[in-house]
Amino acid sequence: MSEPMVLIVQDVEKSFDTAEGPVPVLRGVSLTLAGGESLALTGESGSGKSTLLHLAGGLDTADAGRIEVDGQEVTTLDDRGRAALRRGTIGVVFQQFNLIPSLTVAANIGFQARLAGRGDRAEVERLAAAMGLTDHLHKYPEALSGGQQQRVAIARALAPRPRLVLADEPTGNLDEASADTVLDLLLARVTETGAALLLVTHSDRLAARADRRVHLERGVIR
Repeated sequence: MSEPMVLIVQDVEKSFDTAEGPVPVLRGVSLTLAGGESLALTGESGSGKSTLLHLAGGLDTADAGRIEVDGQEVTTLDDRGRAALRRGTIGVVFQQFNLIPSLTVAANIGFQARLAGRGDRAEVERLAAAMGLTDHLHKYPEALSGGQQQRVAIARALAPRPRLVLADEPTGNLDEASADTVLDLLLARVTETGAALLLVTHSDRLAARADRRVHLERGVIR
């Protein structure tokens, strides 16, 4: 029996206004992603990869087309509805870590899970151990290296057990060995929970490990 579709992107268009007029970034993009499946999204800088992730995560709105996440049509939700979807259904790993400076590593990892009503100290400790962060749980983000902060951000996105994980260059601040460890954890979580993973990466080596790969070029999937 095939897994249900967690992400459906259909004919999505997005432009940004500039002094010279609207600049198209996505031009009728369509893709699907089933539960338990990983998809690597590659493309040059400016091809629209991060924009597509932001639209799928309800962080921005499309100009045209339809986006559905776990049976909910994102494109019809208001700001409050999209925020609720992100809390309970979507885990986002940003290029910038977006950690909360006033919270410890442990509190940062558990932050989104608590918002979703799924706070679990044992899960925080398990993710911290998998990320090599056990000895840093009491520290604050400013005391960590860039790579350690990235691992905290990834653990935070996974802690609520989201249905859809959106990861924007999640290994960009990590060495090759650490990048492999992080990707191992992301792929294992997809298998374990039946979540779907949409991974933006410049690395052909990492992209090859996903179940599928699509290439975005000038706002069009090739």
